[in-house]
Amino acid sequence: MTTNVEPDTTADDAPIDIQLSAGAATPTHAVAAGQGVAAGPAQPELGPPIFQLRDLGVWYGKNEAVRGVTMDIPKNAITAIIGPSGCGKSTTLRCLNRMNDLVPGARVTGEVMFGGEDLLSSDVDPVDLRGRIGMVFQKPNPFPKSIRDNIEFGMKVNGIKPTAELVEQALVDAALWDEVKDRLKDEAFSLSGGQQQRLCIARAIAVEPEVILMDEPCSALDPIATLAIEDLMRNIAERFTLVVVTHNMQQAARISDQVAFMTVDGTAEGERCGVLAEVGTAREIFSAPKDPRTEAYITGRVG
Repeated sequence: MTTNVEPDTTADDAPIDIQLSAGAATPTHAVAAGQGVAAGPAQPELGPPIFQLRDLGVWYGKNEAVRGVTMDIPKNAITAIIGPSGCGKSTTLRCLNRMNDLVPGARVTGEVMFGGEDLLSSDVDPVDLRGRIGMVFQKPNPFPKSIRDNIEFGMKVNGIKPTAELVEQALVDAALWDEVKDRLKDEAFSLSGGQQQRLCIARAIAVEPEVILMDEPCSALDPIATLAIEDLMRNIAERFTLVVVTHNMQQAARISDQVAFMTVDGTAEGERCGVLAEVGTAREIFSAPKDPRTEAYITGRVG
């Protein structure tokens, strides 16, 4: 059963100002309940897909957590996955590098095409896959080692010989080098929360993955550290594909090229299940959403 939220045009509806990312080549627009937004400059076309999700579903035991997700994720772009709590955003993200394999009782159905093969196939080695598709988690999780050792660890695991130049490059890419270049032997835990998260991003970058997944990477950070991470995302999107789960719609508008909105649907058994309501460019989703559930969420009437 799908519950659609009908537009409400009461006088209490206040527009939400959404600043789209510079990459979207779009000015600030106000998304108001029950109304569209005048068209502005066209958003650049997205590139070819690096992921193709087809009828993706996830089960935890007998509980259906995600149902029927079908979408393409473009290469060398930032795709943001937004939606209310419990709609399956992180669960969907973890399908992209087989992290759900580590959850007892989890079962994934459908297809996730990556590099011409279904990465859900038993022929795909999930360990090798995670070398090509890195992940940054909600809370910074540096290893209890030095800053240098954190960067070198991933290289060694992936068969890359660590060098001072490679360590420096990873930290430069993560906009952290100038802050830590004189203290590489210090413990990673001596860094601030924002610095630790950038160190984790540097650790992921160091092995030169094709994709970096980010599960609410700024939720535990202050506004200044958050903006530093967002700037970093835009900079590295020229070399890597980023897929980012976020609760923060303003952040999704600032950083993303494509946005996928997930919401909660009912099941025949009366349970809640995550579904994909709509996917489009950031401009399309925040300026002129097609699905009334998307409009209701981004205007703050539900969420």
